[in-house]
Amino acid sequence: MTDSNIIKLGAAEIAAKIAGGELTAVEVTEAHLARIDAVDEKVHAFLHVDREGALAQARAVDEKRARGEKLGPLAGVPLALKDIFTTEGVPTTVGSKILEGWIPPYDATVTRRLKAADVVILGKTNMDEFAMGSSTENSAYGPTGNPWDLTRIPGGSGGGSSAALAAYEAPLAIGTDTGGSIRQPAAVTGTVGVKPTYGGVSRYGMVAFSSSLDQGGPCARSVLDAALLHEVIAGHDPLDSTSVDAPVPPVVEAARNGSVAGMRVGVVKQFRGEGYQAGVVQRFDESVELLKGLGAEIVELDCPSFDLALSAYYLIAPSECSSNLARFDAMRYGLRVGDDGTRSAEDVTALTREAGFGDEVKRRVMLGTYALSSGYYDAYYGSAQKVRTLITRDFEKAFEQVDVIVSPTTPTTAFPIGERADDPMAMYLADLCTIPTNLAGNAAMSLPCGLAPEDGLPVGLQIIAPAMKDERLYKVGAAVEAVFVERWGHPLLEEAPSL
Repeated sequence: MTDSNIIKLGAAEIAAKIAGGELTAVEVTEAHLARIDAVDEKVHAFLHVDREGALAQARAVDEKRARGEKLGPLAGVPLALKDIFTTEGVPTTVGSKILEGWIPPYDATVTRRLKAADVVILGKTNMDEFAMGSSTENSAYGPTGNPWDLTRIPGGSGGGSSAALAAYEAPLAIGTDTGGSIRQPAAVTGTVGVKPTYGGVSRYGMVAFSSSLDQGGPCARSVLDAALLHEVIAGHDPLDSTSVDAPVPPVVEAARNGSVAGMRVGVVKQFRGEGYQAGVVQRFDESVELLKGLGAEIVELDCPSFDLALSAYYLIAPSECSSNLARFDAMRYGLRVGDDGTRSAEDVTALTREAGFGDEVKRRVMLGTYALSSGYYDAYYGSAQKVRTLITRDFEKAFEQVDVIVSPTTPTTAFPIGERADDPMAMYLADLCTIPTNLAGNAAMSLPCGLAPEDGLPVGLQIIAPAMKDERLYKVGAAVEAVFVERWGHPLLEEAPSL
């Protein structure tokens, strides 16, 4: 097979061909490294490409096969890893200058599980600094372009991972989702992204932004590929105190047997209205009719507290970020500025943070520190936590009536790079539909549901399931995807502009 044919294969197809001897893991890895060489200067999906490490992992897979060892379901499949997971011997910057050049001495649990499954890690992807953003414009190393239109954003904070998929630089990727940073990039790039139940994937070795919200998860170009990756990285981890000690939901089985017949699907009235692009609403309404045609019962839901989710999130997340980023003090690791022997430790810390943190990180640290300060804690952070409880209760009531909830993933398609850079509130609104799920800890997925007529850009359908019922995402997602594939062919990205 030619390189151009190899990079268009899905992860399940690649693994099958490697296991069957039609392809070697080295051939597959070299094809994707060549693709990165050809297009990433324009896309800027990667911050670091670990060429030697990837080829070494690929050779190890081929040697296992030569010895007749049984290969796992994703053995030899290349993957792009968001630069928020520590990777032993490979730079981890979190998109920030404050960690530029830092080489971790250990692997995150997600990294370790990927290696144990013989997944080939190509390198680390670009992201909004410390995962704070909705566009990947806040990276200290420059923005990533959306392969559908390189002048537009690929979503955030995991825009590098989603762009790598859309540009065929990797068939799989890992992202993290604090307020929508897996699902929102998936929506605007026409890919699949899943936020597992909070605690379903270990956070050990994942650099913290907002600890009660952060969740790693799989990104792919198909529902089945996402399920296969989900199964590899999920599961209890004693190194993470928030890890759920329960079996991984049967996500792969659900993805292979997608159906919505007899299911009750909820549509929340708060997830539409002013600010929603006409083409996004049109494609969502069509998706609801599609679900009805596949045998689902559609139930209208009223979740009034969802209107307060954005406000609550932008108090809780900055507060936790203010606490978590206090460790970056120039004393232990990372950047150090002004340490000339004449300045105090406090001065060195202040100078380092001034030079190392970007504007959005500083904005959120200041907001969070203020919200947690004496005299304001109850008025701001405490009140936001009460709203969080109301949102969780609204979800609980909703899931007494329905099996899953659907909504648009984002109110608009990908917007031009720079359009919202000077308007933080407009930027924050990109996560309007995704934030409630993070506050409640539920599972959610975004998958493509067509192109907006007015601009020809991808629209995402969000599916939300109760905590630890992640398999429902894949069951519904696979059923919807099968119809879209029949309509448009697969992958949808065949329609994307050629790089």
